[in-house]
Amino acid sequence: MNRKNIRREAKAYVLITVGLAIYALAWVIFLIPHHLVGGGVSGVGALVEYATGFRMSYTYFIVNAVLLLMALKILGRGFGAKTVYAIFINTLFFRLFPDVVPVDFIREIALDNGKLLSAMIGGVMTGAGVGIALMQGGSSGGTDMVAMMVGKYRNISPGKIILSIDMVIIACSFFVSHETSAGHKLAAVLYGYMIVGLSGYTIDLILSGARQSLQFFIFSKNHERIAERITKDMHRGVTILNGTGWHTKTESKIVMVIARKTESSIIFNIIKDEDRDAFLSVGNVMGVYGNGFERIRS
Repeated sequence: MNRKNIRREAKAYVLITVGLAIYALAWVIFLIPHHLVGGGVSGVGALVEYATGFRMSYTYFIVNAVLLLMALKILGRGFGAKTVYAIFINTLFFRLFPDVVPVDFIREIALDNGKLLSAMIGGVMTGAGVGIALMQGGSSGGTDMVAMMVGKYRNISPGKIILSIDMVIIACSFFVSHETSAGHKLAAVLYGYMIVGLSGYTIDLILSGARQSLQFFIFSKNHERIAERITKDMHRGVTILNGTGWHTKTESKIVMVIARKTESSIIFNIIKDEDRDAFLSVGNVMGVYGNGFERIRS
């Protein structure tokens, strides 16, 4: 690996770590103190802790370790180092954060503000954390692995599998809730479904924002230098189109490039450096597939 690839991978692992830290803090600060349950293996760990007192971090690691061994056997060794890393780092966060975050802070920000606000903040935070990790090719493991294993033998979408598992996990919170009345237990289940809904919506929001692409048409007398810099500096493909200005009746070259929305500032800086008088149009494009973008899936 060259230095640029090493830096890219190092950045990816740092962002995965940050995302999982946000995910774990959401559980430790907002969900566990209220005995709320979300989806995935974390939800299973929370149920076990509420029912038996066995720490969530241990259950999370044990269940994920079993699923990981099964996935390696069924799906092969190319399963993904980042998923293994995520499982270990998340286990560490679930183990350390309860001892690090002050109890008074949890009381002021979560317990004193009630279950509804905590469920909302916790759902958004868990979604944001997972979304950041997924953007970098990471994963929280758990039900994702179950979905992939089932998908190998059955033609069922991963989303349906994960949603079905989460529905069952949250429904089980009715039987382990510390509440005494059936109404309060049912409310805890509904809070859990709200957490999963907010989490899923936040994940989609983050991923769709990161995957948005723009199409640039750049009209410039310095089109060669602009195209060369975009190719070298950004490793993006560039297409040169022939055009004719109808008013001047002169031929011109048009630089056409498609890039991620997050890369637009780099392109603007290149154009500004090479030709301040350049004319360009920028438009949103829906669905970009191919090298450097999304892969076409059946």
